[in-house]
Amino acid sequence: MDSSVPSPHPFEPRPRRRDRHGRGMRGPVAPPQVPLSASRGEVFRDLVQDSVERLERRWPQLAEVDFVVLDVPTDLEESVPLGGAVPAAKGRPAQIVVYRRPVEIRTKSRDERALLVHEVVVEQVAELLGLAPESVDPRYGQD
Repeated sequence: MDSSVPSPHPFEPRPRRRDRHGRGMRGPVAPPQVPLSASRGEVFRDLVQDSVERLERRWPQLAEVDFVVLDVPTDLEESVPLGGAVPAAKGRPAQIVVYRRPVEIRTKSRDERALLVHEVVVEQVAELLGLAPESVDPRYGQD
């Protein structure tokens, strides 16, 4: 066999793309943009972000607020909070926290979760702004 390009290492095996019989996985089960590959935490962050974007149209000052998703609250009291609001301090912007696990435990479907996330965000924004939740979002409590 005469080849014009010599192999750099003639005895080095080539990497296998599939298993021996050609029936192995050829690629990921789902592409990254498909929701199947998103983790529960990423899906939850998307729900919070959707809610924030909905409110920012009406309340542009929310662009200055940090929205944070944490798994569970660090300080457990008598009841487990679903969220919290921390006013701005010197050198630190205001912050609204939504706790993922307590919200997930209280909901069964994605639609219920989206509704509860929005209610929590509205309640925390209202607390931060010193307003009633109904004035922050007129549809609050109607869904």
